[in-house]
Amino acid sequence: MLKTIVETGNHVAGLAALAARAQVVAAYPITPQTQIVEKIAELVNSGKMNAEYICVESEHSAMSACIGASTVGARTFTATSSHGLAYMHEMLQWASGARLPVVMAVVNRAMGPPWNIWTDHGDSLPQRDTGWIQVYCASNQEIFDGIIQAYRVCEDQRVLMPAMICLEGFILSHTSMPIKIPDQKEIDDFLPPFKPGWTLNVENPVTHGNMLSPEYYMELRYFMHDALQNAKQLIPKVAREYSEKFGLPDYGGLIEEYMCDDAEVILVSMGTIGSEAKLAVKKLRDGGYRVGSARIRVFRPFPREAVREIGMRAKALAVIDRDISFGMEGILFTEIRSTLFDLPKRPLTKNFIAGLGGRDVTQGDIEEIAKKTFRIVETGTGVEGIEWVNMRR
Repeated sequence: MLKTIVETGNHVAGLAALAARAQVVAAYPITPQTQIVEKIAELVNSGKMNAEYICVESEHSAMSACIGASTVGARTFTATSSHGLAYMHEMLQWASGARLPVVMAVVNRAMGPPWNIWTDHGDSLPQRDTGWIQVYCASNQEIFDGIIQAYRVCEDQRVLMPAMICLEGFILSHTSMPIKIPDQKEIDDFLPPFKPGWTLNVENPVTHGNMLSPEYYMELRYFMHDALQNAKQLIPKVAREYSEKFGLPDYGGLIEEYMCDDAEVILVSMGTIGSEAKLAVKKLRDGGYRVGSARIRVFRPFPREAVREIGMRAKALAVIDRDISFGMEGILFTEIRSTLFDLPKRPLTKNFIAGLGGRDVTQGDIEEIAKKTFRIVETGTGVEGIEWVNMRR
């Protein structure tokens, strides 16, 4: 049984924490995330949510509190944005190194200075090497579904790693959309109580996170890498099971493809640009362009095999990055190009930087990106270098 409500992305994230029966929530405000922890505070205060709500003095402490709670076997949740995520960096490493399945909503917001409260992926993508699973959402329904599924994946004994569910500031966080919420009993059946891989217990003492010599450190890093490889296999299976059980969308697991089967040019993106790209693709198809869209949902673990598969079908990939690795190129583009480098017949790849600091990326912008890529394929010129979309000159 599904209940339809209309809510903002932030409130949906809070309701997902409720539905997942998170037991400990660490809260610290930051725009545009604050409404998530405010919503959870309301749920806890009203008695609708049975959780320990901890108001902390910083984002570093928020993640520290989640780590402490997870080590004694509690299901934990928190949320942050931008500089708050950067402040957590040390403890992100601790959570993954300790193999703790913390789930966190990250409301993407540009980094300062200059101060900017609007969206891009420049806060979460630099955390790609911390060992966290990263999922990028394109709708409020996907936020809810993604958080529930994340707990199921992260708490699997083959994984036991943390995850961040990323939603774009204001575009999703403050926008109301209709979403469908399954019955709580059915969610409980899909997501059973957390069974930790290890716990701190005075009756059965263990030491964890202590000094480790070079003889063993490398092996533990290998196990973390292997866990994310396991997650890569598990994420699509969990997504299919969730979709079949509740009659809700299956977003494709690792990549959401749209009209890619016969596409000559495929638009590759993450987050809400992927939703806008579908509209652009439909219009371009009506105009005779064989174009498709591939939205990367899961950035870590990176869907290498799926990217190679679409790369072998297309003449060109136009990669739209809502981020920039200064002095190099878009972060997603680097991953895509390195994934394709040894294909026998590589597609042309072109990088477009768009939407930084919350600048709009419209259907028309995406249509023009596709048309430029078709011209590059036809002429063989303009491949090198990155192109900045809608730059003020």
